[in-house]
Amino acid sequence: MSTLADPDAARAHARAMGGTVVEAMPILPPRADDLPDGIAPDDLVWEETIAAGGYATRVLRRGARLRLIDLKGDACASLLLFNAAMPTERLNVADTVKVQWNAYLGVGSLLLSDMGRAMMSIEADEAGTHDAFCGASNAASNALRYGDGGNAGDSPNARDRLLLGAAKHGLGRRDVHPCINLFKGVRIGADGGVAAQIGPFAPARAVVLRAEMDAIVVLANCPHVLDPRPWSVTPLRATAWRGPVTRTDDPIRNATPERQRAFLNTDDLYRR
Repeated sequence: MSTLADPDAARAHARAMGGTVVEAMPILPPRADDLPDGIAPDDLVWEETIAAGGYATRVLRRGARLRLIDLKGDACASLLLFNAAMPTERLNVADTVKVQWNAYLGVGSLLLSDMGRAMMSIEADEAGTHDAFCGASNAASNALRYGDGGNAGDSPNARDRLLLGAAKHGLGRRDVHPCINLFKGVRIGADGGVAAQIGPFAPARAVVLRAEMDAIVVLANCPHVLDPRPWSVTPLRATAWRGPVTRTDDPIRNATPERQRAFLNTDDLYRR
């Protein structure tokens, strides 16, 4: 009989594992040795490595910065956002593209809600390969490609992982809306054809997002729905720290009339 069948032995084994660090896990309390200049360790609010096929979620306050790093060059960060105070307001990918007259996200791009508010902005981007067209993989697409697509299988899909993250905030299947995929790109040709930028890419590419409102962030790290390879994805690192609320003279805010309006809509939310 295994010693773990004995409750006392099982407890001793569990306690002996204290302090064990694995590749993918939250770090509590959060710590990092590569914070940007001027960021104090006490400002750090989140440090986690998200496993291949994993998911994570966090509430970030207005002004916080979220840095995502594609550690080994083959992560796919499917991202959902919700207004933390009113989760019926959420990221609207169609409006994000339409209002800014640009479907290709990069430095200065806003992530807009379905109420025309700026939820997050892209403050820095070393990747340049992102996707605002295809959304998340799902159980059916994974079953077709890999023969398995469920949460408990060997080829988990991004939609169901996002559902697990959303559920932590009392949200359900109807709340899992179209997402943005960071680190895997899609380009549309003049003939309407879709060209996927799947990689793998150079390791350690980073994207920094600035929270323009108190937001629920949900991330899934699963292969892109257009990835033709056998199920393949590598860990994703998330680091977040407190920061100042965007100033009225901020260059991202004032880059276009459409972005100015989105920020005014967000300001109105906090004027009460």
